[in-house]
Amino acid sequence: MADILPIDEDPRPMPPEMPGDDECCRSGCDPCIFDWYAQEMERYRAELQAWEARHAGGKAAAGA
Repeated sequence: MADILPIDEDPRPMPPEMPGDDECCRSGCDPCIFDWYAQEMERYRAELQAWEARHAGGKAAAGA
């Protein structure tokens, strides 16, 4: 239980901001801003899953 931090010290990850359609130049950039966004969403989901796993123990203990 030592790796469960108070939420203040371990804030929930925030999703990346989705780029607007007008932010893509449509010239075939590699990576495109939407490719970057997809990669950041994958990273966010992994971080969120890890955060939820860290805080699941605290929720179970609080409900007991």
